[in-house]
This record gives sequence, C-alpha cells and structure tokens, in this order.
Amino acid sequence: MTGHGRSAGIGALCVLAASVLWGTTGTAATFAPDVGPLAIGAAAMGLGGLLQALIAARQIARHSVGLRERGGTVLLGAASVAVYPLAFYSSMHLAGVAVGTVVSIGTAPIASALIERVVDGRRLTRRWTLAAALGLLGTVLLCVAEAAHATGDSRSASTAGTLLGIGLGIVAAITYALYSWAAHRLISRRIPSRAAMGAVFGIGGLLLLPVLVLTGAPLVDSWPNASVGVYMALVPMFAGYVLFGWGLAHVPASTATTLSLLEPAVAAILAVLVVGERLPGTGWAGIALVIASLAVLTTPAPSRPPRDGLRNPAGQDSEAPAQAGQDVVGRGSS
Repeated sequence: MTGHGRSAGIGALCVLAASVLWGTTGTAATFAPDVGPLAIGAAAMGLGGLLQALIAARQIARHSVGLRERGGTVLLGAASVAVYPLAFYSSMHLAGVAVGTVVSIGTAPIASALIERVVDGRRLTRRWTLAAALGLLGTVLLCVAEAAHATGDSRSASTAGTLLGIGLGIVAAITYALYSWAAHRLISRRIPSRAAMGAVFGIGGLLLLPVLVLTGAPLVDSWPNASVGVYMALVPMFAGYVLFGWGLAHVPASTATTLSLLEPAVAAILAVLVVGERLPGTGWAGIALVIASLAVLTTPAPSRPPRDGLRNPAGQDSEAPAQAGQDVVGRGSS
C-alpha cells in the first residue's frame, strides 16, 4: 500500500470510530426522557463545539488570517453545525431513534456528493456509487423495519409526526454534508484540522447557546439528566468530531459521510440491545447491507501490473488503483 493509501486508510478508520461514538447518542438521549430534543442537541453540539474551540484556541489564533480569508466557508459550516443537532434530535424524537438516525445519516452521502460535484467539480467513481447504493438500500430497509412496528390506530396517530421527523432528518443530512464539506475545504486549503474544526464548531456552539439557555433547564434538574448532557458533549460530540476532523484531513467529505453510514447501524443495534426496540429480519438485512457498503468503500483495490512497463517518475504504476477510499471521488475534467 502506498503512503497515500495508508493515509486514506487511517482517515477511514478515524471516521468509522467517530461513527461508532455518534451511534450511541440516540440511546443515550433515552436516559433523559424529560429533556427535549432541542436541549439535547444544543447541549451536545453546543458544549462540545465550544470545548473543541477551547482546546484548539492556540491553533485558531495561529491561523486566524487564513480563517478570516475563508470566512464565508467558516460561517457556512458554523451555521450548519448549529442547525444540524436541532434537526437531528427532533427527527429522532418524532420518528424514533432508528428512523431518525437512518434518514439523517443515510441520505447525507448523496447530499455531500452533490455538493462536491457542483462546487468542486468532483466526479463519482464506481466504487463510491456501489457503496452509496448498498448503504442507501440498507437504510431504507431499516426504515421499513421500524415503520412496520406501528399498527392500526398507533400508525395513523404517528404518521404526521413520522413524516415531519423524516423531513427534519433530511434537513439534518443536508447540514451534516455542508459542515463536513466546509471543514474538508478548510483543511484542504492548509488550515490544520484542529484549527478548522475548532473554528467551525466553536462558532456553531456559540450560535446554539441561546437555544440551550431557553430549553436546557431540565438538564440541571437531576443528576441522570446532567450526566447525559455531559456524556453527549464530551464523548460523541467532542471526541467524535476530533476523530472526524482527523479523518477529513485524509479523505473527501463524500467518502467521510458514506463511511458514517455505520452510525445508523450502531444506533439500531443499541436500540435493540439497550432501549428494547424490536428489529425484524428486514432491519437486520439493512444493517448487513450497510456493513457491506463500508466493506466496498474501505477494502483496498487489488494491485494490477503496469501496462507495457510504464511507470510514473516516482516509480509507481501509472494505472495503480487508489486505496481505502482514495479513489471514491475524482476531479472532474472541468
């Protein structure tokens, strides 16, 4: 494996590790039933984002000129960071942990790929297309499995809420794709990942503070509620997004959001094991497809012998395939 391939492999592992941490958020939120989704989202992303900015304060100051020059990208990412948790946790509250997570994360790769195609001129490769198709089919099966639990009057009563939850999940997917793209764009413009993530998430955290002040009173009503808020801010949001930032330094945003399809699978499994939700065979088939999509995206392509002995100046095969997601998207001809 080439140095670039190893780098992309490490980036993929960082994103997968972050996805496992993110997959715990829906289950963790169920341990604070008196805390509304807006408060949960504002506490998790707001406090986690401010902590990222605090830890990265020195790097942010060092690269302040570059960040100001790319202020539009920073503000777009920060606004998306502020909207994402409000939409995401509201989606889970209305449509259920599994469906909310699946829709929010499952449709993000498509949004991310469209952003990269339109803005950056990247073209989709066959590997990414196959992985995204498998992952999207898996998320659809998970949604179908979860929706099948509601029957009769309960299904009719919950239809409007579920539809609204799915709509908010799509909003979450778009904002997730936007701040992932913004962070990757900053990193690719020689802003270190810690400074880029700290600036984007720090400003996003500031934007979420008014929401936390208005809705966060239940978080301090009891130790269980407070512990959920602390866990969400420190583990999935702070640690998870540090890992995600490292990943974005090595793989495109569309690859990272596709790798994040592991999150709904983790969320669904935890919903079964911890929350007590039931998942029929269709749901397990969906999880299997998500795992298959990750395997397609992260398995290194087999090396092919050079054609006619042609090699590039560095001694590498001119037609050597990319490794571990490196070739998921390519620069368009335009």
